[in-house]
Amino acid sequence: MEQSLRKIGDHTAIQTVQPVSGGEIRQAYYVKTEQQAYFIKTNQGVTGNFFKVEADGLERIRATGTIAVPEVYYYDETIDNQEMVLILEWIQGETSATTAQQLGKQIAALHLAPAAPHYGMEHPTFVGELIQPNKWYDNWINYFHEQRLLPQLDLAIQQKRMPHARRAKLETLLNRLDRYLPSHPRVSLLHGDLWGGNWLAGPHGKPYVIDPSVVYGDHLFELAFTELFHRFPDDFYSHYQTLLPIADYYQEVKPIYQLFYLLVHLNIFGEGYGSSVDQILKKYAG
Repeated sequence: MEQSLRKIGDHTAIQTVQPVSGGEIRQAYYVKTEQQAYFIKTNQGVTGNFFKVEADGLERIRATGTIAVPEVYYYDETIDNQEMVLILEWIQGETSATTAQQLGKQIAALHLAPAAPHYGMEHPTFVGELIQPNKWYDNWINYFHEQRLLPQLDLAIQQKRMPHARRAKLETLLNRLDRYLPSHPRVSLLHGDLWGGNWLAGPHGKPYVIDPSVVYGDHLFELAFTELFHRFPDDFYSHYQTLLPIADYYQEVKPIYQLFYLLVHLNIFGEGYGSSVDQILKKYAG
């Protein structure tokens, strides 16, 4: 940490290092020097561009001018499997009566901001520590099939987390996606990993988003994840819709979009997520 801080010009003594909870796959710390406070993350055993991809996602969101993200001060690019460091602005605050309302409007503004002309991304990203393959597609269904569900299916097969019945149903659903998903929805820049642990309140309750896994795609894919584990406050959705109404077909596509994140959790954390995967597959694939 000291070496990395020197690279950004902070040569003062470190006064405090405190672990920060909330992350599941990497170490995070509150670090206070004589000069200022920082949020520092470390990771080991991943590819050398891991934090570069995160920093790129934060900067893409910042460039829209719609919602706040922490300032990126420094990130390591190093050889694979070595410990790396990411230094961010420390955000200190607490939620206010209007934080969820602001968050809803600002995420809607993000989804309405000028975006890429195609679906996907020009380079791989990460979902958790899993590599998320990406390419550009003219058709959203093809992107979601080939770059989202199919890689998770293949990984689950490799890890022996895809028993025959589950695999057969998922393959059936893959062949039926055009019955449910829109082929050409609005192209939006998505945070891509928007759950309750990836937004926080700064001064005066101002919302910030962190830890993105950005992609250009259907904004309903984003909303579906906000409801998967711990649904965002009602004010978030009501104020989101003041800028971007939620389409009538959302309830039909929501479980399919949530299926991707459940497959990710199945592959990272194990069979504890298997029953949730199976419930969705039963609904859409019999």
